[in-house]
Amino acid sequence: MLKLNYSGFDLECGTDEAGRGCLAGPVTAAAVILPKDFNNSILNDSKQLSETKREFLKPIIEAEALSFAFTHVFEAEIDSVNILNASIIAMQRSIIKLTPAPEFIIVDGNRFKPLNAITYKTIIKGDSKYLSIAAASVLAKTYRDAYMTKIHEEFPMYNWKQNKGYPTKEHREAIRKYGITKYHRKTFRLLPEQLKLEL
Repeated sequence: MLKLNYSGFDLECGTDEAGRGCLAGPVTAAAVILPKDFNNSILNDSKQLSETKREFLKPIIEAEALSFAFTHVFEAEIDSVNILNASIIAMQRSIIKLTPAPEFIIVDGNRFKPLNAITYKTIIKGDSKYLSIAAASVLAKTYRDAYMTKIHEEFPMYNWKQNKGYPTKEHREAIRKYGITKYHRKTFRLLPEQLKLEL
């Protein structure tokens, strides 16, 4: 059973990201403040949920949250600051968009950086422990998936609507055959045997 609150503060925000391990597309984060009486028996870490359940939960989270926001950090910035920093930036930008501002932040994972003097706690596997982090994981995943489905139309040969930019065998075969696009992360190891990518 996921818990609602870690800190005891009314305005506690959970944050999480999606797409960190992808070869193409943005890393996307979301931040969510849930009301004290929030309850949902289906909500869990987005990786444990089917796409149908994530899409079902998304409007419920958005309707019932006190505040929510999401942010894409795109390939050029990922390549410039590295994926860990890009993930933290995406979470921080999402939190800054929240109104009201949170009094406390709980973060999925073990890395974060101070933001506006708001106290925070990193929680490993937090998306399967706290409802607000699980809600953020669902929003981050659904907004990122929608973006990848959209850019799939531009480059259908990579089948991003299916693999969402993750390093599947099919995605890597397409990179080998067609090369890379403007949506690929140039600093990532795009092919297993790659030592240096010819750009």
